[in-house]
Amino acid sequence: METEKGIEVATFAGGCFWCTEAVFLELKGVKTVVSGYIGGKTINPTYSEIGTGNTGHAEAIEITFDPAVISFGELLEIFFATHDPTTLNRQGADVGTQYRSEIFYHNAAQKELSQDYIALMTSENTFGKPIVTKISQAPTFYVAEDYHQNYYNQNKTQGYCSYVITPKIDKLKKLYQNKLKK
Repeated sequence: METEKGIEVATFAGGCFWCTEAVFLELKGVKTVVSGYIGGKTINPTYSEIGTGNTGHAEAIEITFDPAVISFGELLEIFFATHDPTTLNRQGADVGTQYRSEIFYHNAAQKELSQDYIALMTSENTFGKPIVTKISQAPTFYVAEDYHQNYYNQNKTQGYCSYVITPKIDKLKKLYQNKLKK
């Protein structure tokens, strides 16, 4: 992916991409957040295909960000604070390999920082349970269908958004107020 000078890319899978997208869209320094599919074997998968769990893809987000404003390390911190990295292939009621926790790194520095961050949280027993988040080199990212993009902001009153995503946004606002866009 071509990005402008000084802009980096991070790719995270942390359950439903509507949830993760909504969180990262709120942050200063984040230029774009795109929902999509990564880490599977099917070329150009659709939402209905990945929903079967048979393609191997995770629902994920691709973030373009300005590291002079928000670092990859800060993005990692927020990623781990806003999903459960201890549940294998699930987030809450969303169950299946497409809802796994995984970091898809784009360079050696992201890989090392991700490994170090997980090692630190493991040594501190941050979650009281083992962290199952995988770290993988980023393969092809497939952009999800248009209706998945900016889903939360367009559907805040929908039941799933109200009950699952809004509490994540509230937690983000409480813990990371200084990192939010005005």
